[in-house]
Amino acid sequence: MRDEIQTLINNYTDWLKDKTVLRQMDNDWTQITTPNLDRHNDCLQFYVRKEHSGYLLSDDGYIINDLINSGCPLDSQKRQELLKITLAGFGVQMDGDQLIIKATPENFSLKKHNFLQAMLAVNDLFYLASPYVASLFYEDVTQWLDDSDIRYTPKVKFTGQSGYDHMFDFIVPKSRKQPERIIQAISSPKKDTAEALVFKWLDTREIRSPDAQLYALLNDTDKPVSESVVSALENYKLTPILWSEREAYKEALAA
Repeated sequence: MRDEIQTLINNYTDWLKDKTVLRQMDNDWTQITTPNLDRHNDCLQFYVRKEHSGYLLSDDGYIINDLINSGCPLDSQKRQELLKITLAGFGVQMDGDQLIIKATPENFSLKKHNFLQAMLAVNDLFYLASPYVASLFYEDVTQWLDDSDIRYTPKVKFTGQSGYDHMFDFIVPKSRKQPERIIQAISSPKKDTAEALVFKWLDTREIRSPDAQLYALLNDTDKPVSESVVSALENYKLTPILWSEREAYKEALAA
């Protein structure tokens, strides 16, 4: 089983390498196009510039300006706090409207990975825009955990076998009755988000306790979740939970 998982991880990293395209710009910047998709299903792009001590990575303001142009200005204290928390989790900073991170030749792969994860996470703040404010899924999940007396630690980051950091939304500690439980809230369940979660879990499962479990809370409030998404998660021993059926799992999570 371990060899099978290692092969899957190797295949994933090979796919990332094959689908990454470099383009030299007119200035000192190199544009990198990745296979990671934003909410428009466009490939994420960022830029790298050589500096004296290493490299500077920048999104050239794309993520923040796209949010603003899509009706999600980050102009409230709550939104600014969410932005800061999200960026801090990946070691990414703001420079004006740009997301930036500095890297050395030794940690470039790790910093690139964290930078892309930060871009995707901030991109998801679109769901703070009206009419999404009233039903922000992460907040709904947090409220449900609190109301259900499910103890948890939010926003936990693990380093996987690949050396990459992965952030999970909640972790419920081990008890006498239940093993460690990790919870990920997926506000827009799709094939690519399911595949990304599977990779995160495969990469980090070996460093957690052998009986640790991962629960994926799938938002089916506005439309049904595809069976292919549920099957993809179940095939890798994750536990998908439709939001409409969450009460059936409350006892297992609270124990």
